[in-house]
Amino acid sequence: MNREFADFLANCQQRVQQALPARLRNIGSEFSDADANSRLQTLSDASLYSLLNGGKRVRATLIYATAQALNSNIDGLDDIACAIEMIHAYSLVHDDLPAMDNDDLRRGKPTCHIAYDEATAILVGDALQARAFELLANLPGNNADTKLALIRQLSAAAGPRGMVGGQAIDLASVNQQLDLSALQTMHQLKTGALIRVAISMSASWCQASPEQIATLDEYGKAIGLSFQVQDDIIDIESNTETLGKTQGADQALNKPTFPALLGLPGAKALAAELHERALSALCDFDERADPLRALSHYIIDRQH
Repeated sequence: MNREFADFLANCQQRVQQALPARLRNIGSEFSDADANSRLQTLSDASLYSLLNGGKRVRATLIYATAQALNSNIDGLDDIACAIEMIHAYSLVHDDLPAMDNDDLRRGKPTCHIAYDEATAILVGDALQARAFELLANLPGNNADTKLALIRQLSAAAGPRGMVGGQAIDLASVNQQLDLSALQTMHQLKTGALIRVAISMSASWCQASPEQIATLDEYGKAIGLSFQVQDDIIDIESNTETLGKTQGADQALNKPTFPALLGLPGAKALAAELHERALSALCDFDERADPLRALSHYIIDRQH
């Protein structure tokens, strides 16, 4: 990772990390009933615990990097970046539940249902999801059409035609064999949809042309899939301490993965191919898109 991109990534991560707490404040202090406020404070604490527990902030960084590629000011994008990070955090809280992946470690810390309890974790996910759309509905400015477009994009990417649909396929595929096409479809939904929509939402907010949006979406499709391919690779090659979650969890659950289907060398070759596809999609963009190019490198080089 070159120094320029490392600084860009760190700045984006710091920006969204500082912006997130204010978007959840006052959950437990809005009512005159002290007992109600106390109970809501637990929900607030658990939500912040899950939302601020580290993370690479790739989706938020994509929002800022896309704006830069389009020569647009990143000011005003914080609410959009926070909204997508809330959706991502909610998905992880629910994925970790006993009825789903039953994980007890996330980013090196106890998962939400372990740190609090299962009911609280369910409500945290519900709260973060609802708050994300509230942020989009209340974006500054009077362009209702743009706000509606962002809500439509994120709801589609997070719902049954996106992330949730991919998760449903994933759960139904335990102990099953999938061919490459089916495996790619599952992860284009489960992992790729939120990555692609981060780019498309930023492009919409920046009023990109239809041609720019289409080109950026090709890039998003490539890195959305490469992100999951690399996740499958490091689940084998890394360790629990580095991953911050249980190493080999997918293998233990006998889930279909790219290394299981293609072998480890084949999975690495696919990740490299997707990276080249991402770079090719950006060929008409100038150096302002370099953070997007570097993000594709970062995704397939990371070890956690």
